[in-house]
Amino acid sequence: MVNDQQDVVAFLSKPGSYGPAIEQVDIIATHVSLVFLAGDRVYKLKRAVKYPYLDFSTAEDRRQACEAELALNRRTAPTLYLEVRALIRLPNGRIGFADNGPAIDWVVVMRRFEQSSLFDALAQTGGLSVPMMNELAGHIADFHALAERRLDYGGATTLTDIAETNHRCLAAARHVGFAPECVDEIRASSLQRLAVVGGLLDRRRAEGKVRRCHGDLHLRNICLLDGKPTLFDCLEFSDALASIDVLYDLAFLLMDLEHRGLTDFANLVLNRYLDLTDEDDGLPAMPLFLSLRAAIRAHVTATAMDRATHAERKPEMATEARRYLDLAARLVRPRPCCLVAIGGLSGSGKSTLAAALAPGIGARVLRSDVIRKRLFGLAPETRLPPSAYAPEVSRRVYEALRQKAAAALAAGYSVIIDAVSLKPEERRSFAAVAKATAVPFSGLWLAAPASTMEARLRARRHDASDASPRVLAQQLRQDAGPIDWLIIDAGTGLEACLAAARRALALG
Repeated sequence: MVNDQQDVVAFLSKPGSYGPAIEQVDIIATHVSLVFLAGDRVYKLKRAVKYPYLDFSTAEDRRQACEAELALNRRTAPTLYLEVRALIRLPNGRIGFADNGPAIDWVVVMRRFEQSSLFDALAQTGGLSVPMMNELAGHIADFHALAERRLDYGGATTLTDIAETNHRCLAAARHVGFAPECVDEIRASSLQRLAVVGGLLDRRRAEGKVRRCHGDLHLRNICLLDGKPTLFDCLEFSDALASIDVLYDLAFLLMDLEHRGLTDFANLVLNRYLDLTDEDDGLPAMPLFLSLRAAIRAHVTATAMDRATHAERKPEMATEARRYLDLAARLVRPRPCCLVAIGGLSGSGKSTLAAALAPGIGARVLRSDVIRKRLFGLAPETRLPPSAYAPEVSRRVYEALRQKAAAALAAGYSVIIDAVSLKPEERRSFAAVAKATAVPFSGLWLAAPASTMEARLRARRHDASDASPRVLAQQLRQDAGPIDWLIIDAGTGLEACLAAARRALALG
């Protein structure tokens, strides 16, 4: 902190600066900001710092950043961000708030919320849930759909610059204990991956997939506000760093979930987002996106360690930074993939099993019910008329399943296909996709008593499937032919079904 902010920090730290009703000011410090919590308001001060990726060194720089923060965050949290306030030096030499006059610094004023509602706090207490994460994925998808397109940023050149900046910052942070060979491996692997996906990144930019996004989308920048997942504290100081591919924006959240051991939620959010947006073509770039995000967190954590006011926390922060570095190296490495097809009549538990299996193999889940809705341009839970289930439409659905599966496998992702697959030729066609892409194939057929499947269908709510007991009765009258997939008893519940599936797939 440079000397010209000491008086400002001292003023903002005093309860009396905010009025007689304020008895205590809590302070949260980051490497770029100081956040003062006073009563029902939050006052965020930019530190007078300069890094390779950020410049808050002058009061004018900080004013512009505060105004940008207010405007940009009102896109996702309009009731949270209230105003920008100036700080001036009064005639008596003291610091005070003012609506006008020659300001010496600026703060963003926000509505205060409970820290326990932050998603990183919820992650620590087990407060995250499947419905909450599905709603979050939808919120992000809606935000990206409306975000401003930026053809002047993004693309392969920008990602190359980020990879090189990461390398410089990581190499400079020797005091944290980063292994030099790991730092060099991340750079080499990132540039190698860029050579493969550079054309894709440029095409996606030309197609409008680079937008003025959030830019800093990790769990601590998401909260439950009025019961809804809300994005806040977006990256305001650089259009270049925040005007990015929408999947690179999403990757920060996915990486953060992985880092915290919440692989199930990372997989769920990725699949839900792709189901809502049809951004599957960007999958080849996701390992690079994820690795770059982890590398950024590694050197940012190292920088924050230098500014930590409590020396006893520094060893813990160094360990955290090294964990991010190891994750960055792991995420960009190629991994083996496979194709798993799960078939069975409606209500047999295909989707439940697919969701439970997917995190363990890092799979893109392709569900016929969702694909059918997307063919009609509808959200997954929107019901379709009977005409949408005509044989010609079903043929298009299965063709789309095969195409998406082949593309995801080529991108290095395992795939789980979730479809009834009642016809032998449908089952054979999935095995053919695996053969064409030279990956292992496993077919699982779920069997359950008709009464169990009917009860499950009657109990369904807010689901992508439109299947009813009547549809099940029609399926039961059809001849599925010889089933050459592994038949699993799915009538006794998910636990036994999942155990049998994992044994079949040799997942331990």
